[in-house]
Amino acid sequence: MEATMSRRERLRAQTSAEIKAIALKLMAEGGPDAISLRAIAREMGMTAGAIYSYFATRDDLVTTLIGDVYTSLVETAESARDAVPESDAGGRIMAWAQAVREWALTNPEGFRLIYGDPVPGYQAPENSPGIAAEVRACTGITGLVAAAWPVTGSARQDYDWADFDAGLVAHTREEFPDLPPAGLALTMRVWGRMHGLLALEIYGHLRGLVHDPATVYRDEMRDLIASLGLSA
Repeated sequence: MEATMSRRERLRAQTSAEIKAIALKLMAEGGPDAISLRAIAREMGMTAGAIYSYFATRDDLVTTLIGDVYTSLVETAESARDAVPESDAGGRIMAWAQAVREWALTNPEGFRLIYGDPVPGYQAPENSPGIAAEVRACTGITGLVAAAWPVTGSARQDYDWADFDAGLVAHTREEFPDLPPAGLALTMRVWGRMHGLLALEIYGHLRGLVHDPATVYRDEMRDLIASLGLSA
């Protein structure tokens, strides 16, 4: 049985969660450059020294934020996908896409943090939770395409592994050895269609233009799935 957290541990966890929530709020109001430990401390009524005991630097906070946010997104998408039988390749694509959209609408600041403008001056450390979550997301979408490939393999074939990042190629060939370079190119296009319309919605570009963006997005995903020779 997991040990019960002490009062001190609970308070620290609550304060850490509040710091992260305020950081996302500041980013939503002023962009990525607005994330500042001193600004967060002022908002919380803390001293700068006190907040540094939670996060030594702004970059430490950003690393934690990205890791939390990206992991939450990927876990949500994976759970939705896995609720659909593996034999239903089109249904699993739809489930992943819909889960990502619903998560993004609930966590717009988080979506902007991982898919919007980068935080100025920030460089993610190697082996950070955010990078691990990014790899999971990439693997998940590539897996959706790999499952559809036996049906949609007639897609354009004139791609070579040299067309892609070497690290991405190595990971793809290890995880999906039967997927050719054209399959990786298709993965990029699937990802673009999943996220393109969603990004327009999250950044407010559809506001006033579309009364029911959920239906537009669902139809876009149905068209994507049909283009792969599948149904959902």
